[in-house]
Order: sequence, then structure tokens, then C-alpha cells
Amino acid sequence: MALLDIDRIPELMQASVFTSHNRWNWASFLDADHLGPHDVSMRERLARDAAASGHTLPAGPVFLLTHLRYLGYCFNPVSFFYCYDNTNTLQLVLAEVNNTFGGTHRYWLRPEPVSGHAWRSSAEKCFYVSPFMPASARYTFAFGAPLDRLVVHMTLDGNNEEGTRHALDATLSLEHQAWTHAAISRALVRYPAMTMAVMAGIHWEALRLWWKGLPLVPRPTATGADPDCAVSDSAPL
Repeated sequence: MALLDIDRIPELMQASVFTSHNRWNWASFLDADHLGPHDVSMRERLARDAAASGHTLPAGPVFLLTHLRYLGYCFNPVSFFYCYDNTNTLQLVLAEVNNTFGGTHRYWLRPEPVSGHAWRSSAEKCFYVSPFMPASARYTFAFGAPLDRLVVHMTLDGNNEEGTRHALDATLSLEHQAWTHAAISRALVRYPAMTMAVMAGIHWEALRLWWKGLPLVPRPTATGADPDCAVSDSAPL
């Protein structure tokens, strides 16, 4: 995954002959892959989306953790925007979630400090992602600062006839690598089509769960958007 300063994306994508901004390459970043129509800068689109959910985007740096577009193909199950103020204090995190049905939902999270470089937050689930996950559920996130190591831990607790149950537990753990031509080249050789592998892995795991007989949760709309949850809902844990 790439961790990018959103104000420097055109510059950063010039670091290698294999990376580009808004044009095809082995790895490229397209503005259209995030935050809807790209009529203005990414920071402005981020500020608009934050305001629509009742938040004010802080004025400090914003770092985007995401998959790039590899060989023209991009799919991000989730991308995270780390939004800092001018004192380098993390104020907001945006979790931009995509499903395999073409839908997108953005959860704005206000992190609550746990320790010096760790935060947690939670949000009501209001977007259909997996056909095996309960419709009524709540996400809990734990974040580490994007330093030498970056960790995001997420759980999903759902409700059924028997009460609340722990439905999902997932951890993303990454090590920082320098953003250089050499490092980018090594990553591309090791993971030449990362987003295609992500999509293939999702469908393989779904097939295994279906084969085991897990019941399917009906999709509310064609893209999985919940008509009763048009605005991101987030609250501290």
C-alpha cells in the first residue's frame, strides 16, 4: 500500500518511471478513484465531505493510505485518510470503504487517544460490504500513527436473535519503506498486480464461506448503499 501526502501526490508519483498521476502506468494514482467527482483539489473535496458529515477538516497535513491503480486496475476495500492539525495532532480519520458491487461509503472517525501514538474510534455499520456480515452491526477501529510501522485493527460486532456477537476481527500491519524508485521497483516486482490479487482473494474467500453454508444477508440496493444512512455516522468509543 502507499502512504501519500495528499498535497504532494503529483510530485510523489514522479519518483519512479513506473508511477504516474492521472495517466496509465504500472502503478498510477487517479484522482477519480477517491472522494467522488474530482472538479477541485483532493483537500477541498475532503473538506466538503467532512462538512457534510458535521466535521471541520483540520488545516495540517493529510496522509492517504491506499492501494494505487496497478496496470490500469484499482480496487480498495478500504482507504484511510489521516487528518492532522497544525500541531501534528491527529484530529480525524476518514475510512473510505468500497464493496465489490460498485458502492462506496465514507466513515468519518474522531480518534480518542489511547496512548502517545494510538487511538480508537467506532461507527455504526451502514453500508453493505460482505454478503455474510450482519446488517445491524458496529465497527470498532484502533489506529497506530503512520510511523515506521502502521497498524489498523478493526472489529465488527453484529446483532442477531441471540444478542450481540463478534462477527469479524481484522488487522492491517505495515512496515514503512522509503518512497524511492528502487523501493517502488522492488515492490512492483514482488506485487505486480496487487489490486487484482485483492479482488481475486475476496472472491475466493467468499466462495469458501458459501461452500461452508454460511447464510447470505440480502443486499438493500444494487450498490449496497443503505438509503437510511446517507451521511457517515461516527462516534468515539
